[in-house]
Amino acid sequence: MGAARENRLFCFGLGYSSLALAERLAGWPIAGTTRSPEKMQALAARGIAATLFDRDQPLDPAAFADATHILSAVPPDAAGDPVLDRHGADLARLRPAWVGYLSTTGVYGDRAGGWVDETSALEPVGERGRRRVAAEADWRALGLPLHIFRLAGIYGPGRSALETVRAGRAQRIDKPGQVFSRIHVDDIAAVLAASIAQPRPGGIYNVCDDDPAPPQDVIAHACRLLGVRIPPLVRFEKATLSPMARSFYEESKRVANRRIKDELGVRLRYPDYRAGLDALLAAEKPG
Repeated sequence: MGAARENRLFCFGLGYSSLALAERLAGWPIAGTTRSPEKMQALAARGIAATLFDRDQPLDPAAFADATHILSAVPPDAAGDPVLDRHGADLARLRPAWVGYLSTTGVYGDRAGGWVDETSALEPVGERGRRRVAAEADWRALGLPLHIFRLAGIYGPGRSALETVRAGRAQRIDKPGQVFSRIHVDDIAAVLAASIAQPRPGGIYNVCDDDPAPPQDVIAHACRLLGVRIPPLVRFEKATLSPMARSFYEESKRVANRRIKDELGVRLRYPDYRAGLDALLAAEKPG
């Protein structure tokens, strides 16, 4: 029998969540892709071998040929999944131990505040959600040891309601019955690492915390932590929102996360937004 291969992670899309996983996999050689030459240099300074990639700039397949673990965090565009369109055939020839695809809970669509789990029907209401459903199916068709992670709204250092409040952009939007699920980026990394440690090819996991909550409650808690005035409620119809932000309010659902606990043994470090925001603020304080 040959010697076991050294674990190597290749990430299509070295973004916020992928880098959180990379930090957790101490000692692993990490490589992956970015779209920015500046970010490529910054990643190299951290010991991460990054290569430029997008739909119009495919890779030399040798870049990921020796990867034992592959993660894709690249979202589909109007033409499909750029990774699969450019490298699906290359990936299908590999024999990795684990493949992960970062999808979104948007595949479930709107449930008027009701609960969904991994067995719920996929009923996306917008174009982004429909693209994700198609991408999930295309990744499954490769025949790789695939694990799909449906992420809720991501927050963490530098990307939370604390920054929104400090920037003066906070709005408490009143849309009756509206709830969102969310997840701290460190807990995403914990879920991915747990899956890598105990692969279940074909597994699908909702990655979210225990407390789906109205977004105005999250803003109010951030204001209390920062000692600033809580802004008044603004009716959804009168709120100043970008088209992208407004589209998120087309969906309201509560996402169940029991599978990451029962199958992967994950214990969330930040089981709700209060724990997450409290810890983010505490981490800013010296000592």
